[in-house]
Amino acid sequence: MPGPVVREIEAKSILNASKIYDYCVNPYTGCQVGCAYCYAALFMRRYSGHSEPWGDFVDAKVNAPALLARQIVKARRGKIWFSSVCDSYQPLEERYGLTRRSLEVLAGRDFPVVIQTKSVRIRRDIDVIRRIPEVEVGFSVASDDESIIRAFERTSSPVAERIEALREFRAAGVATYAFAGPLLPGNPERLAALLDGAVDRVLIDRMNYVPAVRALYARQGLLAALTDAFFRDQADRLAKALRARGIAVEKVF
Repeated sequence: MPGPVVREIEAKSILNASKIYDYCVNPYTGCQVGCAYCYAALFMRRYSGHSEPWGDFVDAKVNAPALLARQIVKARRGKIWFSSVCDSYQPLEERYGLTRRSLEVLAGRDFPVVIQTKSVRIRRDIDVIRRIPEVEVGFSVASDDESIIRAFERTSSPVAERIEALREFRAAGVATYAFAGPLLPGNPERLAALLDGAVDRVLIDRMNYVPAVRALYARQGLLAALTDAFFRDQADRLAKALRARGIAVEKVF
């Protein structure tokens, strides 16, 4: 598979207001992970001026670490989220290291940080992450079924590797969570068992069934999983199984 169209750009702002947390930091515009269900795909092509399909373009904000260092000294304290419209640990992070260098800016500062990813590349940065006074590492884990994951997520890490990475961070004293969203078909009880001992909490969210997602469900023979009743059953079963194991659960849909 050919690589994405990559541009190096200079951002005007990197520490931006977020509707989920106080701030978000997106070192990249576009995302090689290319999840079929990504809500950002609906607007990021228009915003970035790219004509390529979602997952086939990335703009690397090469001034992100330096810009963050300037913005952080003027910012009021608040929680910073990596990232809202990209995966900070997509494959290009190996080349540019923008996420690592941005986290280094925050090491030792009094800003809580939440990192969410689908990539075990984050393990490379455990040394920096442990130097952030208040930090939480989360992995999106939408299903226990690897075949389902591969159908929806182009370059994400295998589920088993994500769980192993969560255990590694938790053993290192870093708070961990899983984002079961958008919840995909699978075995909720098995997913709960996989997460047992790996996370402090789990967030459950539902699918935004845009036309492209509906078409993918149809191609995968999963039309029965499009109903509200199916989602409620899967979410309720997962929440019940997690709580039975003493894991905190929050439904965010």
